[in-house]
Amino acid sequence: MRESAARTTERLFKVALVIKGIDGAAELIGAALLACASGDLVQRVIAHVVSHDLLGPPDGSLSRHFVLGTAEFASGHRTFAIVYLALHGVLKLALVAALLRKWLPAYPAAIVVLGLFVIYEVYRAAHTHSILLPFLAALDLAIIVLVIREYRLLRSETVSPER
Repeated sequence: MRESAARTTERLFKVALVIKGIDGAAELIGAALLACASGDLVQRVIAHVVSHDLLGPPDGSLSRHFVLGTAEFASGHRTFAIVYLALHGVLKLALVAALLRKWLPAYPAAIVVLGLFVIYEVYRAAHTHSILLPFLAALDLAIIVLVIREYRLLRSETVSPER
């Protein structure tokens, strides 16, 4: 019974890592697209999305957030977004690769980096009233718990044979 729970948790850990990897790759792609796209193009795309109610009603909270964010982006405040997405994506992909290879020194680094992501996501959510950031923070917290559990298991496996 205990082995079954351990296998389930390990599978959950791997699924969470794959999700984080996909998220990191999407952030890198997003950074590249933002670096290449003009502010006018981004505004037209968002206007199209909002006008077709793909984010809910045009006067809804999510639509307002997208329109405000697009206006900031079009006004030239995009360097931060590009650097943030690129750095975030690279860090996630590097950590995911190291954790999938079960490289022990990566586990404490992943816990610290994900913890910093959580702090930043909560901080930004409080200031921007983002709907998505609290969800991402909760996901990162869940992954931190899984990383800690996996790290303890791997360390006990490496210590046990010597005893």
